[in-house]
Amino acid sequence: MGAADDPGLPIKFGPCSNGEYVPAPLSAVEREAIRRARAACEENARNLGMERAEFLRSICGAATTLLALQATLIDAGRQTLGGFWALDADAPLDADAARAALAGKQFVFDVQGHHLEYDLMRRYSGKPFFGSVFPQVNCGKDDPRACFSREVFLEDFFLRSDTNMVTLSALPIAPKGSPLSAAIMEETRHTAELACGWETVLLHAQVLPNYGPLSANLDEMERNARRYPIKAWKVFTHFPDAFGQPGNAWRLDDADPRLPKVGHAFIQKARKLGIKTICAHKGFGGGSRYASPDDVPRAAREFPDVAFIVYHSGFERTGPREGPYTKATAHIGINRLITAMRRERVKPNSNVYAELGSTWWTVMRDPTQAAHVLGKLLKYVGEDNVLWGTDCIFYGSPQDQIQAFRAFQISRELQERYGYPALTPRIKAKVLGLNGARVYGVRPKTVKCKFTRRELEEIRATLPFRHETYGPRNEHEVALLRAHHRGWPG
Repeated sequence: MGAADDPGLPIKFGPCSNGEYVPAPLSAVEREAIRRARAACEENARNLGMERAEFLRSICGAATTLLALQATLIDAGRQTLGGFWALDADAPLDADAARAALAGKQFVFDVQGHHLEYDLMRRYSGKPFFGSVFPQVNCGKDDPRACFSREVFLEDFFLRSDTNMVTLSALPIAPKGSPLSAAIMEETRHTAELACGWETVLLHAQVLPNYGPLSANLDEMERNARRYPIKAWKVFTHFPDAFGQPGNAWRLDDADPRLPKVGHAFIQKARKLGIKTICAHKGFGGGSRYASPDDVPRAAREFPDVAFIVYHSGFERTGPREGPYTKATAHIGINRLITAMRRERVKPNSNVYAELGSTWWTVMRDPTQAAHVLGKLLKYVGEDNVLWGTDCIFYGSPQDQIQAFRAFQISRELQERYGYPALTPRIKAKVLGLNGARVYGVRPKTVKCKFTRRELEEIRATLPFRHETYGPRNEHEVALLRAHHRGWPG
């Protein structure tokens, strides 16, 4: 059965990750929810006189899937859910009722998107590559590397989801051999602008201040700032500690005398260049303690004119499920960020921001955990400082993440017990895009992009490029690449 006959459930279950953690296998409850959702979609399609594939691609299909999951969780013994999807009982059969909860006219600004641009001119060898761990390889292309291409990225964000703007963010891969270099990101930005008629893709520039001479890295920041319309810097304080070089890490606040003193120099360079937004990967640390968000609040207090965005919000997939912030749990997961903010007296809605990429994907099918994640971030980081991100293309189109968020509510019980805010339309609009627009200094624009694959191919043909390879060219470079990234992106 092909994708045309069975496109899959419109709310995806996985298992899947962004490559920075090993996804847990589906639980018995999730497997049962999938079974129920498929059966319900089959029945509802028949009742509406629709083909099953057509129904699965419809908004009623998404409503059916979420309600099947919710019913399964309740039947499994979790009668008191900390969160829930506020969907009318008629939504599985009534498109207008489904749209009332799952559709919207909000400005959607995804501050964390990625793609991988491989040289497809060489015959694919079938050997593992950076993206081979993602289900995205099953997109139907003859060469699975094409499943991560610029065209698929733009289609998934702008045609298959309600996203209006996306930031193309760097990956934890050293520049040499990277399938998402600064030049590739700039070509994607230009392609999107030509296809959409306005600036829909913003750019990060990767900075690895501890990787090689500091002066060379600072010079590279200046070159990137001159060459490209950079909106923010992306950093990984646990690189390459988590990727084959134990101990080689750094802190934004330079507070550990055992580590290279590069944090302040990097921040001061960003300030000098006038690009004062720093996006730090925190959480999903691959076992590295240097992926903790502990260093962010002190740096934010020392540099109050700089915006510090904590990517993934410090969430750890391998730790305990997220619950309320308590003294006993202050040292784990998202609570590490809250603890550091309280220690440094950084107030909510100041210059520390929390981003939801991969975090929301991981918790959105677990409504109690999801309620604690959103509730804590909104309470302690601030309703003006929680930013929408999805970490897609790795999870396919982000539409299911958007729909699940639009319909989600925190239970009144958790609101009263822990002081979490209600997820009002105003707060959801802030999180989905308005907060990000303010940080990035862009005007919210909800005009939808309309283009075809042929138009994208024609645009690409007009862009200046060279037929060149990007990977290692000899045994020595292969050895260096593997040493630096444990084989990524081989």
